[in-house]
Amino acid sequence: MCQTSAGTHLGFAWGPGDILVYETLYKASGCPCIHEVRKDEDIYSPILRKLFNESHHIFVGLQTIGEDLPSKNKKPQFVSISKNYRSVIRACMEELQQVSILLAIELIWNLCEVLFIDAAPAGSLLLHLLDWVRLHKADVDEKAREVLQSESPAEHHDYWNVVVSYVLQGRLEEARQMLVKQATLQPAARSMYKLMDTLLSKMPFYNPGGTQTLTEFDVKWRHWHEEVDRCLQDNSFASNKHLEVICKILVGDEDTLLEHKDLLSTWYHFLVTRLLFCHPTVKPTELHYYAQSCLTMFLDSRSVPEPLDSILLAAFEFDIHQVIKDCSIALNNWWFVAHLTDLLDHCKLLQSHNLHFGSNLREFLLLEYASGLFTHHSLWQLAVDYFDHCPEFGRVYLELQIERVPLDTERKALKVLRICEQRQMSEQVRSICKIMAMRALRNNRLGSALSWSIRAKDAAFATLISEKFLQDYCARGTFSDLDLIDNLGPAMLLSDRLTFLGKYREFHKLYGEKRSGEAAKLLLSLMTAKIAPRSFWMTLLTDALPLLEQKEVVHLSFQDEDTELTKVELLRLALARNLARAIVKEGTVEA
Repeated sequence: MCQTSAGTHLGFAWGPGDILVYETLYKASGCPCIHEVRKDEDIYSPILRKLFNESHHIFVGLQTIGEDLPSKNKKPQFVSISKNYRSVIRACMEELQQVSILLAIELIWNLCEVLFIDAAPAGSLLLHLLDWVRLHKADVDEKAREVLQSESPAEHHDYWNVVVSYVLQGRLEEARQMLVKQATLQPAARSMYKLMDTLLSKMPFYNPGGTQTLTEFDVKWRHWHEEVDRCLQDNSFASNKHLEVICKILVGDEDTLLEHKDLLSTWYHFLVTRLLFCHPTVKPTELHYYAQSCLTMFLDSRSVPEPLDSILLAAFEFDIHQVIKDCSIALNNWWFVAHLTDLLDHCKLLQSHNLHFGSNLREFLLLEYASGLFTHHSLWQLAVDYFDHCPEFGRVYLELQIERVPLDTERKALKVLRICEQRQMSEQVRSICKIMAMRALRNNRLGSALSWSIRAKDAAFATLISEKFLQDYCARGTFSDLDLIDNLGPAMLLSDRLTFLGKYREFHKLYGEKRSGEAAKLLLSLMTAKIAPRSFWMTLLTDALPLLEQKEVVHLSFQDEDTELTKVELLRLALARNLARAIVKEGTVEA
C-alpha cells in the first residue's frame, strides 16, 4: 500500500502473469480504477518455453530422489541436478544471443551452487570461484583469438590486455604462452621474461584430490608469494612497465588491481582475483567480509549497488532467504526462484522458514510459478506436475486452475479429463464431461454427447440424449452412431432410457441376423419391462408385426424346467399380437 502525491491510496496485487495496481478508496464520481502495470511476456517466448519444458523434466527427476538416503550420499546428485539446470539456461542463452536476464540468472545460480549446494570448503572454494568468474567473463577468449590471428600478435594493441586478463583470472599457463611471443621480439630482455615465466610457473594451486594438506599448501604459497615480493622490491622488472604490473598483480597490490577495473569489469571479479593473490585459503565464513570490502572499493562512492550486486552480496553472506527474496523482486518471472528454492529445500537448507499463511517458501514459489504456466495455451500441462509436488495446497490450486483451462477441442478436453481422472478429481471430471456433452448436443453430435454423459455418469443427461436418439430413429428410421450404441456394455445401466436404447438396438441386430426367436423374446421383454417411453409404444408394436405375421411360427426355446415360464411368455406374446391387431384394425376403420 502506498499514497501518491495526489493523496490517492494505491494497492498492488501480483498475478501469475502481471501486476495490478488499484485505488483502494472510492471516489464520489464512481468506482476506483484498476490498471495492469506489467504483463509477463516471458512464457510466450519460444526459447524460454524450451527452458520451461526442459527444466520440468529435471524438476520431476529431483522429486524422485529417495528420502531414505543420507544427505552425504545425495550431495553429488544435487550438484549434478544443479549443473543440469544451468546447462539448460546456457543452451537458451546461446539461442537468445546472451540475453541479460538469463546471464544474471545463470550467474546467481552458479554462485549458489558453489556456496550452498556443493558447499566447497577452504582451498576448493577459491578454485570453484575462479571457474565461476572465468565462465562469466568469456570476452578474454574472444580478444585472445583476435590477437593470435593477427599478423604480429605481440604488437597487437590488445596484446597486453589479454596477458593481464589471463593473469587476473589465474590462467597463468595461457599468460605464459602469450609472453613467449613478446620475449622472442625482445632478445635483450629475455632474462626478465624468463624470470617472470618462472614466477608464473611456480605459483601453487591447491589440489583437493592430492595428498597435500591445506596447511602444507598455505606454507608453499606463502614462500612463493615472498619470492614474488622480493622480485618487486629488487626492481627486477623496473625497466618493463608491463611485467612490473603483472608482478604487482601477483603480490595482490590493491591499487594495481583497481587500476584495471576495465579488465575486471565487476566487483566480484575483483573479489576473486584479490582472494587468489592474497587469501587463497579463504574460508566460506570469511567471504562476506571480503565481498563487502571489494564492493565498496570497486564501486564509485556515488554509485548505488544494482539489484544483482545486492543478490550476490547476500549469497556471499550465506543469507539464502535474502537471495530468494531479492530475486523474486528483481527477476521478472518465478522460474528461477521456484526451481532454485526447490533444490535448496531438497538439500535441507530451508527447513526453518515457513510463511505466515501455512505454506513453506518452496511450496509458495512453486505454486506461483505453476499458476503462471496455467495462463499459457500449452505450458499448463507442465504445471500439473508442480502442483502434484506441493503437498499443502497443490491439490486445491490444481482444482481451481484446471477449471479455467479453455476446452477448445475434444482432444484438449480428453487431456484435461485424463489428468483429473488420474487424480480422482470426480467433481472436475463431471464438470468437464457435462460441458463437452452440452457442446456436442448443441452441435447435434448425439454420439459424442452420449459418450461424454456416460463418462460423467450423468443419468439425467444420458436419459435426455437417449430420448434424442429415439426421436431421431423415429424421424429417420435408422440409428446414427451404431458403433457407440452397439458397444455400450454395462454403461447402458446408467439410466432406464439408455438401457432401453441399447436393448432396442440389440433387437434390431437380432432381427437383421434373422434370429427371429431371440428377437421376439427381447422385444417382448422391452414391452413388459416398463422402460420404454410412452411415445415409443406404437413403434414397438409396429416392430412386432413382421414377427407375428410370419408364416413360420416363432419358437421360444427354453429348458424343460422352464415350462411354466414358457406358458407365461407364450401368453404374453399372444396378448401382444392380439393388441397389435386390434390397434391396426382400429386404425383401418378410422381411415
